Amino acid sequence: MSPGRGGRSLGERAANSGVHPASTPAAGGDGPAAAPATAREPQSYAAAGDGGEGRHCWVRDPPDTPGTWPGLLIEWRQRAGTWQGRVAYTVTGPHGPALVEAWLPAARLEPR
Repeated sequence: MSPGRGGRSLGERAANSGVHPASTPAAGGDGPAAAPATAREPQSYAAAGDGGEGRHCWVRDPPDTPGTWPGLLIEWRQRAGTWQGRVAYTVTGPHGPALVEAWLPAARLEPR
């Protein structure tokens, strides 16, 4: 339980739900298709606090939305010799706040 909160964290509730993520094919067909459930090996996911959790960051001038926005860095990848971060952040849209998830160059991300 997190200090100052009255209940379990989202990570604790997800871990205790009994539902486990299924293996899916990589986006864009880059990876192998998922094997039948009986042939799949169990996947291990980092537990909260083991370095697998997201980190808060500032997203600077994302496409189509100039400015600086608070975000959550989900993961890193390296493509063509440069680093990119997968981030989730909210922006002000014409109909209110909008949630965006995108891969952005590391130069647009700063620790918070």
